[in-house]
Amino acid sequence: MIAKFFLAVVLALLMVVTGLSSYVYIGSRQSKVAVAPQKPTAPTPHAQAFVLPGTIYLAQSGALYSLSAGRFHQLTPEVGWTQPSLYPDGSHLLAVKRSAFFSDVYELTTYGGVAAQLTNNAAPPRTAWDTGTNDWSFYPRLSPDQRTLWMSYDGPKYAYNNYFDVDMAVWAVPVGGSIRQGRAWTNANSYTGGDMQPIVVPGGIIYTKYSYDENGNRVGQLWFTNRAGSAGKALTSTGADCLEPALSPDGHSIAMICTYQKQVSYLTIASWNGSSLGGLQTLVTDQLVAEPIWAPDGSGIAYLAPGGPVAPFQLWWLPKDSYAPPPPSPIPTPTPTPGGPHNAPLPSPTPSPAPVAPVVKPIQVTTNLGFDATSPLAWSA
Repeated sequence: MIAKFFLAVVLALLMVVTGLSSYVYIGSRQSKVAVAPQKPTAPTPHAQAFVLPGTIYLAQSGALYSLSAGRFHQLTPEVGWTQPSLYPDGSHLLAVKRSAFFSDVYELTTYGGVAAQLTNNAAPPRTAWDTGTNDWSFYPRLSPDQRTLWMSYDGPKYAYNNYFDVDMAVWAVPVGGSIRQGRAWTNANSYTGGDMQPIVVPGGIIYTKYSYDENGNRVGQLWFTNRAGSAGKALTSTGADCLEPALSPDGHSIAMICTYQKQVSYLTIASWNGSSLGGLQTLVTDQLVAEPIWAPDGSGIAYLAPGGPVAPFQLWWLPKDSYAPPPPSPIPTPTPTPGGPHNAPLPSPTPSPAPVAPVVKPIQVTTNLGFDATSPLAWSA
């Protein structure tokens, strides 16, 4: 009996030691890819290896940051700030501040100071607990004359059998005025989430409209409208499932992401003539692309995409030469070598083969940071 008891004790100790050693060994062999994102300014505002022109504004964990001359600067505390956009004259920023039950649009200085609150979506204190009495504003943009605030807004809400059908619509509100002075420009499809991401273009707005296709799949389309309350015009098909439009500096191209109803998101561009899009041109197919934006000088497109298979979203750069390469040099045509007199006809020169255009790939600008992939970027010259 004693021998069996000691045998049991030894076996138990052996199991504990084996388990601990196996745990330590497995832990030492685990991948370190999925590390927690760092703050862009941690531990110090170090310069990035690749420097983009101008200043880019991004969101991470409820704070806004600027990237200029290769260095990040934190503009706001981490209290729900997201979705920055620039004033047309570049003097200030618009941004959304999210709270637990509502969100509002603010005017900020380019250094992150609050200059003005442009919406007031919080319910009165006596009904603040009721989500149906609070409102949400997202994706703010200003008109070229800086007098009209465009945004996606979820009011007014309509209750049906005690259930709210809450869908965002694109609204235009006078800057400095109340939502009562504003007007909905779009009519959202019910139970889709609504109309999002408006951008101002000459003669109207382009935005993302969500709907359900014939198979019941929720899909996005780019739409254009030039009049409040009009039906508008679809610019892309439901099969392409496109969203997140961005206008090029010259006003002749639109960047977007398209999924083609797959678990992907391609970086796509198309020409824009003021009323319709040209054919879709896919630029990046091997990344989960989000929030494309054109460089102010037209030298390329920046966007967000994961830095690895399980890594958070990083900042990437696609130079213009990848989608609009410069024209090749003239093909040299060899001529016969001069010599003595020729009695026979000279042979026809053989053209040299055209040079092969170099492949230009996206450049990863940041690592281990992790930006908000639902927050558009802003970019000033």
